[in-house]
Amino acid sequence: MIFKAYNLAGAFIIELETKEDERGFFARTYCKREFEKVGLDFEVVQANLSWNNSKGTLRGMHYQAAPHAEAKLVQCVKGKLYDVIVDLRKGSETYCCWQGVELSEENGRLIYVPEGFAHGFQTLEDETAVYYMMSAFFNSESARGVRWNDPAFGIKWPLEEKIISSKDRSWPDYQA
Repeated sequence: MIFKAYNLAGAFIIELETKEDERGFFARTYCKREFEKVGLDFEVVQANLSWNNSKGTLRGMHYQAAPHAEAKLVQCVKGKLYDVIVDLRKGSETYCCWQGVELSEENGRLIYVPEGFAHGFQTLEDETAVYYMMSAFFNSESARGVRWNDPAFGIKWPLEEKIISSKDRSWPDYQA
């Protein structure tokens, strides 16, 4: 695993180191020791799979508030998506900044999303699957979100077409 510091404090893009032969390849996508070497205390307690039928599907921007804040490790295992994170940690040098990256089954990249970040994505292909590993159990009372088009962040999404749930459309403006 190759950890590359992302433009937002505490976030990482992780490139796979593949072992290839005539059968295909093998790659490690999580190793507690490797995470600890770069200063990340990330322990997986829950894993989720998001299946998305159509290109243009937008999910997010989601997070969990303390005391159930969660870090995420996200990978696109089928298809292609544009993944976005927003730093909501007051006092952070990158507070209210966002960053986007393409994740796909071809590039195999993962993104480490620290606690205190909102996360979302837009699918760039039909039939896109996203696999998440989480550091905290889902807690509905702590579930929060910010709107995908909130002017406080100015996120630039790659596709005009957007399939968005009514819940994700209805988050209020972010109060910085």
